[in-house]
Amino acid sequence: MTRPDDPIVAIATPPGRGGVGVVRVSGKSLAAMAQSLFGKQPAPRLATRTGFLDAHGATLDDGLALYFPAPNSYTGEDVLELQGHGGPVVMQMLLSRCVELGARVAEPGEFTRRAFLNDKLDLAQAESVADLIEAATDSAARCALRSLRGGFSDAIQALLRQLIELRMLVEATLDFPEEELDPLDRADAKGRHAKLLQAVETSLEKSRQGSLLRTGLHVVLAGQPNVGKSSLLNCLAGEELAIVTAIPGTTRDSVRQAVQIDGVPLNIVDTAGLRETRDEVERMGIARTWSEIEKADVVLLLVDARAGVTKRDMELVARLPPGAKRVFVHNKIDLAGARPRIQREAAATELYVSAKTGAGIDLLRAELLAVVGWQQGAENVFMARERHLVALRQAAYHVTQAGEQFDRPELFAEELRLAQAQLNNITGEFVADDLLGEIFSHFCIGK
Repeated sequence: MTRPDDPIVAIATPPGRGGVGVVRVSGKSLAAMAQSLFGKQPAPRLATRTGFLDAHGATLDDGLALYFPAPNSYTGEDVLELQGHGGPVVMQMLLSRCVELGARVAEPGEFTRRAFLNDKLDLAQAESVADLIEAATDSAARCALRSLRGGFSDAIQALLRQLIELRMLVEATLDFPEEELDPLDRADAKGRHAKLLQAVETSLEKSRQGSLLRTGLHVVLAGQPNVGKSSLLNCLAGEELAIVTAIPGTTRDSVRQAVQIDGVPLNIVDTAGLRETRDEVERMGIARTWSEIEKADVVLLLVDARAGVTKRDMELVARLPPGAKRVFVHNKIDLAGARPRIQREAAATELYVSAKTGAGIDLLRAELLAVVGWQQGAENVFMARERHLVALRQAAYHVTQAGEQFDRPELFAEELRLAQAQLNNITGEFVADDLLGEIFSHFCIGK
């Protein structure tokens, strides 16, 4: 049975061969293990060239040793790093030696989990470690790094300070009525409430933006056969990924490609043309097309610019999922003699492009970002996960509800408490209510 205070060990570099491989150990009081591994005590926070020794004192490998004594380490515990030659056999030998000396193989994410439990990172920062590693674009990596350094957490803490101050004002009128405080000091409470609600909504919007950087957009190219879906995929990707012919039904299965626009990752899916067919293979491809459409963030419905939006196209639109974001893309304007342009109507946005010549493609790229609310040049967005968005939406809801209860301080206070609980979920601060202490430290109530 594993225990949370067991020393843990893992190979920290990817599988395979490389010039350098790293084995990392974390635990309480690793001095004895260091002595057995190196034959001496390494100096703290200093890279030391040494041999890594087996149980008989023979050298397993020659490399660098780093020792980070607690609490000044990533996990808050003693940490050893063994930087050796990056071959799979060598790494396994060093791993086995550490297990031999009392460590157990770490579970996924256990080093970062210990950093969180030892207050080296809050929960949002801990999650940003994984986001930084998995970042698909430069913008996503920079955004994740800001969160890792505490940018997102600082914003949440600022919201919590505003919220707690407002709660203190309300709780003071409930707990100390004999002090003859103006009930809610109405003008001040309303002003504070308005600022709090604006701040929560701003954080929510920045988090939505960051969520796009983290997950990317799922864009599906749909439409009848031979309208140029595969050509458009090739144009956006900048390479010949999909087969393009004049034969209807060429695309039988979904073709996926990851691209990026202004640092935002897009997962573009080219699909089989939507039509009635007796070809069993093509019918399977069409079924998969509808499955992809169900999951799409944006559906690009391609039509032939020479024919425009036909009755058959409108029948396809009627089958789209309710609320699906869609853009009509009139392709082949080079054959229709039309110019590239964007046309916004109440019912839909229509773009005129040529996948063959590239005319209008920049308009399409900009519209893809605009339709999901991406703001060009966003620099201070937060790398948010779905649970962060849910918590911020719930916090905004409760703060809004509080604004409808100014004449009922008990309900006003309860809505603010619920909002605070949602914000605490983001950083992992599940703490008891300490408002009474806050009141005594900020107000001279007790005489």
